[in-house]
Amino acid sequence: MPRFSDKFRYWALVLPALAIMIVFYIWPLLGIWVISLNEPVVGLGNYAKMADSNAVKTSFVITFRVAFVTTIGCLILGYIVAYAISNFAGRVKPLMIALVLLPFWVSVLIRSFSWIVLLGRSGIVNDALRGAGIIDSPLRLMHNEFGVVLAMIHVMLPFAVLPMMANMRGISSSYVDAARGLGASEWTAFRKVYFPQTMPGVMSGALLVFVLSLGFYVTPALLGGGRVLMISEYITYQIQEFLNWGLGSALSVTLLVATALVIAVAARFVNLRSALLERG
Repeated sequence: MPRFSDKFRYWALVLPALAIMIVFYIWPLLGIWVISLNEPVVGLGNYAKMADSNAVKTSFVITFRVAFVTTIGCLILGYIVAYAISNFAGRVKPLMIALVLLPFWVSVLIRSFSWIVLLGRSGIVNDALRGAGIIDSPLRLMHNEFGVVLAMIHVMLPFAVLPMMANMRGISSSYVDAARGLGASEWTAFRKVYFPQTMPGVMSGALLVFVLSLGFYVTPALLGGGRVLMISEYITYQIQEFLNWGLGSALSVTLLVATALVIAVAARFVNLRSALLERG
């Protein structure tokens, strides 16, 4: 009887969440698959057209390149921030954590527009450089990959900082102290003792930033100005401008599969459960 009661409680908790997942996620996702195979005619024509399109191939290359550079930038800056908060913040640690979380309280659209104000031809950066006599004509800081990557690093940085900070919080300082006591230099103790223990946080932050960057839309659309056409923006053009639901759905399915492959490859090298859950 107790065993039946435990099973009943388990399914009573799981079934509502499973039903919500099926209705609001899996069913619409299956609908996209169906559209990609039925519009405008039944078959794999949309996937064949996508495979033959140089524009689609270029868009995928740009998407993965921007996501990769964004991930590297977020890891470098995020590691520094997480390390400083975890080891040197002291009394101001709550304030620094609040500053990391602060961007989540501001719309991504507003943050992206702020970069337009900063990087535009008549923006704050160009005006300051011309006022200082460093440049004679405005620099092209946006409507290119530089502007897109810079703004995306700003948007994605908290997603890298938080997993690494959670990981570092669980690392005892006694390991580094023991290494220093045995004669290791500060750099050697960091490189051989501390840094390897932070790899689960680094990998989980990298995976989170990279996957989110693959499907990001608002910032690349605004800062790219149509010249840095990532796959999410390309899908939007196909559906909204050309009403090509079939090709747009096929591109969405391909992006979903590519993202799943990235996660599957990462799972071959990293214990994702440990990286994403245990250190949290």
